[in-house]
Amino acid sequence: MLISDEYLALQRELHSRGGYGVSAPKWASVVHDLAIRAECRTVLDYGCGQGLLSHHLPPERKREYRVTEYDPAIEGKNALPRYADLIFCGDVLEHIEPDFLDSVLLHLAILAKKMAFLVIATRPAAKFLADGRNAHLIVEPASWWLPKLQSRWNTKGFMGTADEFQFLGVANECFTAIHRL
Repeated sequence: MLISDEYLALQRELHSRGGYGVSAPKWASVVHDLAIRAECRTVLDYGCGQGLLSHHLPPERKREYRVTEYDPAIEGKNALPRYADLIFCGDVLEHIEPDFLDSVLLHLAILAKKMAFLVIATRPAAKFLADGRNAHLIVEPASWWLPKLQSRWNTKGFMGTADEFQFLGVANECFTAIHRL
């Protein structure tokens, strides 16, 4: 299970207020460069929110690679995604219910044919859920996240600030073997 029904309802309500799920544009050039360098044919924006990543990618990318979007809280983008060469998951993982984090990370690892670019906030959010909880359910430093990510991807690189960090991982053979089945 990737998300509970109760939390899905809270996420839909938070999205309906606007101004949520909007951080992807600042990562569009990085995602584009990664896709080109790794010769990716497909990119998945996992937890796409308003779908702003694809709107901020260079127009010529349509000849290079196809972008698909997945967000369980957005109607029309809530169908489970297919494999993609590059997975982008920006400002999403800190919103996952702690009990489902391992399932979501496994899902991401299985979906990534070549690599994953993950951006994770390590501070509380400015927004709150309708039940009063901070929108960032998991507020942990990079040192807490790294072992979880490194058990699923081969680390290509990571860097961060006090507020967030970025992780680039190459698909792990034990997960990519699933694509050949």
